Amino acid sequence: MSDKKNSTDVAIIGAGPGGYPCAFLAADLGLNVTLIDPEENPGGVCLYRGCIPSKALLHSAKVITEAEHASNLGIEFGKPKINIEKLRGWKDQVVQKLVGGLGQLSKQRNISYIRGRAELLNSNTLIIKKVGGEEEELTFERAVIATGSRPSSIPSFPESPHILNSTTALDLPGIPETMLVVGGGYIGLELGTVYASLGTKVFVVEMTSGLMPGVDRDLVRVLQKSSESIYEAIMLDTKVIGIEETENGLTVSFEGKDGSKTKSSFDKVLVSVGRKPNSEGLGLENTKIQIDEAGFIKVNEERRTTEPAIFAIGDVAGEPMLAHKATHEGRVVAEILSGKKSAFEPAAIPAVVFTDPEIAWCGLTESEAKEKNIPVKVARFPWGASGRAKTLDRQDGATKLIVDPETERVLGMGIVGPGAGELIAEGVLAIEMAALASDIELSIHPHPTLSETVMESAEVFYGHSTHVYKPKRKR
Repeated sequence: MSDKKNSTDVAIIGAGPGGYPCAFLAADLGLNVTLIDPEENPGGVCLYRGCIPSKALLHSAKVITEAEHASNLGIEFGKPKINIEKLRGWKDQVVQKLVGGLGQLSKQRNISYIRGRAELLNSNTLIIKKVGGEEEELTFERAVIATGSRPSSIPSFPESPHILNSTTALDLPGIPETMLVVGGGYIGLELGTVYASLGTKVFVVEMTSGLMPGVDRDLVRVLQKSSESIYEAIMLDTKVIGIEETENGLTVSFEGKDGSKTKSSFDKVLVSVGRKPNSEGLGLENTKIQIDEAGFIKVNEERRTTEPAIFAIGDVAGEPMLAHKATHEGRVVAEILSGKKSAFEPAAIPAVVFTDPEIAWCGLTESEAKEKNIPVKVARFPWGASGRAKTLDRQDGATKLIVDPETERVLGMGIVGPGAGELIAEGVLAIEMAALASDIELSIHPHPTLSETVMESAEVFYGHSTHVYKPKRKR
């Protein structure tokens, strides 16, 4: 039985990049909001154990690799000295400043912030188990589920302090001599980059025939070529069939595509095989809310569940499991809660892989166009023809546009190279505004910058790029 009973206009379960933007905007629009999360301040997995700490560590990796790369320019530095405690402390300081700021913003908006875990008793009541043991019953007019996701695990693997996931790896328990990354997706490759830069001999195993399954192969090829110099080995078409703990670490058994079996020993194994939605333990069975076979809560374009007064946003509401997608959903729901007409219907959601080089894409990909038999024209601009890329000694990148050959409308964009994550927003804007390739071509881009590669890819579409010769195409 709960000790207290309270009520609120809107109860938001989970204070991650979906939950807290939803709460903040709902409060700004005049609603009484209660935000519930186990952490001391808003932020969620993204700020505490995901996007932000990983990017802080990736920045340190970038500094190290750029110092090494400088030897190509005639500048040499000595071998870096890694102070793991100071690096860990700096990463934690970044996190604490951000989440502390969100805590202040929550107070300024007069949001009732409750530390605890919430469970639905019915379609308008929550039971909140607070940090410290006290329970509170909360009735609401409407609720938003924003509970996020967690790393997927492989049940056959043993429990061991030597086996890390995307959360525990960010704690930097030390710098192991050797590490195996299980999974060639973006999380594993980002974290593998961090540990490799710190001095760990990193091995990657991926059960498919290429890194980054599902991403356009021409973009991945650039990354894979670069990765071959970062990692000790990349084992494709190979799966892990067993892990045994030993005195010194772990012995891993592999099976190749041809059925051959091998064994190798590692100090640490990082398991990075995706994420699972946090839809259990929420009392959904006490409501009409439905989930699909993957555990995602079913929602409509308003992010409304099959229980009309309850919404779901972010990772728990389906792919893509990206923080910026959750934030946009949260703001859409806040507008609906305040009486506005709104819907989640983006034309493009950008995706970024913060490896070196970065990969970013949005809208229709070349692979999707082939799978769905959608006629497209692909216009590529190689960074070898970019003056700015040459000054950075990073000519291996590329920018491409996916264009409707009849209407000349921009349907998608893909970029591989340093800063791709910053450049991709121009593609998102172009797609959302139904821009034509000529709109991009005629927009003056500053020189010398990597952003010019976007403009010149549009010029390639018309066959008159200044720096790439292609046969001309009639407008």
